[in-house]
Amino acid sequence: RGEPSPLPELPFQYGDYAAWQRAWLRGEALERQAGYWRGRLEGAPPLLELPTDFARPAAQGHRGRRESLLLPRPLADDPRALARREGATPFMALLAAWKLLLARLAGQRDVVVGTPVAGRTRREVEGLIGFFVNTLALRTGLDGDPSFAELLGRVRETTLGAYQHQDLPFEQVLEAVRPDRSLSHAPLFQVFFNLFGFDEGEVHLPGVAVEPVLWEAEEQARFDLTLYLIPGEEGIRLSMLYDADLFEAARAAEMLEQFRAHLAQAVRDPAAPVGSYTLLTPSAREHLPDPAAPLGAEWLGSVPAVFAAQARRAPERLAV
Repeated sequence: RGEPSPLPELPFQYGDYAAWQRAWLRGEALERQAGYWRGRLEGAPPLLELPTDFARPAAQGHRGRRESLLLPRPLADDPRALARREGATPFMALLAAWKLLLARLAGQRDVVVGTPVAGRTRREVEGLIGFFVNTLALRTGLDGDPSFAELLGRVRETTLGAYQHQDLPFEQVLEAVRPDRSLSHAPLFQVFFNLFGFDEGEVHLPGVAVEPVLWEAEEQARFDLTLYLIPGEEGIRLSMLYDADLFEAARAAEMLEQFRAHLAQAVRDPAAPVGSYTLLTPSAREHLPDPAAPLGAEWLGSVPAVFAAQARRAPERLAV
């Protein structure tokens, strides 16, 4: 607009912050941070073995695709109310539901998920342009078939502990923990969880209409799965970037449906054991027989006889 900038002069620059961080993060402070992460991540499973549609390649190809789903209101608002009652945040409630689904799909009771953190823990850097973002590896155990409220408490404890030790860059966390490395998957965690802010508000520029646009083109998949949650007026948009060398679109879409179903069950009955939650979505139920329906009285023969008859009908086709 041709007017002088109303922004005040900065007391220091990003380079000053980097120099301060390098000077501070050594000796006792470094060991305190590194010791926490070694204790939290020691013995963590090297791989979250989710069911895949294709064999994991020897080296990641990073070929990404996206699937999306909307969590409509009031379902999008329910996790906030549940989190408030349990002394947690909406991020923790949504992450707990996501970890629950991952644990059940993988058949593992120990789940590590990565998430970004803003890194602006000091007031002096709030107005500074620069990259402060760090990555946290959040590990949660689901031993003992807890209720969702209990699981949320575990996620809350893990998250708060990680926030208190977020100053150690993720590269140095890897150096401290020294996980097994493989070209076929990312170290420490293979699933990333990213919740956008609930209260970011709208952007207003003079004479310009602004609206967010979700980038849906092909992208690089750094992880097996990356779940983005974008709150909006209609609810929470789920956008999952998945490794197309591992998963088909149908499986990725079903995972989002299962996440929505798990979240609905969690807010409806947070005191129930999480093992009682069903993985069966309405779309999947359409393809399954009704277990309550009576079976027909017609005898079709024994299983070996039916198998042999099927094989005789197409002798030229390879069975195995």
